[in-house]
Amino acid sequence: MYKVIIIEDDPMVASINKQYVEVNPLLKVVHHFSNGHEALAYLKDHTADLAIMDVYMPVMDGMDLLKEIRKTQKEIDVIMVTAANDSTHIQHFLHLGVIDYLIKPFEYKRFNHALQRFMEHRKRLSQEIFSQQQLDSLLDCPIGHTLEQEALSKGLQEKTLATILSYMKQHSGEPLTSEKIADQVGLSRVTVRRYMNYLVDKKQIISDIDYTTGGRPSIIYKHLRI
Repeated sequence: MYKVIIIEDDPMVASINKQYVEVNPLLKVVHHFSNGHEALAYLKDHTADLAIMDVYMPVMDGMDLLKEIRKTQKEIDVIMVTAANDSTHIQHFLHLGVIDYLIKPFEYKRFNHALQRFMEHRKRLSQEIFSQQQLDSLLDCPIGHTLEQEALSKGLQEKTLATILSYMKQHSGEPLTSEKIADQVGLSRVTVRRYMNYLVDKKQIISDIDYTTGGRPSIIYKHLRI
């Protein structure tokens, strides 16, 4: 069984996270902390396999906590669950080796996907010797299957994918709606959404919900230079 700690200052979110985690019989939440300082003190004398943490917390935030954890060389995987959706935070946490990054509000399906990724990652690392193919799979870079080739297998067009991805890279860091992208690349909004969903799934871009439109919330997409 994998031991999980939750670092979250919002009691309601922490409770939801705990419920979601313990749906899986292979995971057990052993402690909850409301700030990074408490978690760091705990980890000095205890071990955990997975930490699910927020960024914005009192006393010590998630960024400082993870930096301190990495200094200790403790073998603990981290899943970020946070409202921090700016490229600066995301790039910093990816560089610090988080295994997944979820933006609030999130759905159980996406949360569970992050947990499954963690367990699969641990399972694969338990073997002592790797072939190149096994290592490529672990690093999510299967040889012979480029982004475009995988897109073709899903019924997408390589040229259309390249056009959309090129536009996103040109406007890296900007929040863009499917309507804006469609207008700029000369495609229908339905077509663009299909390709954007694929790029989100492949972690080429991130998506979020914009509630500040004054009407119906819209989905915004952003390409990040990692």
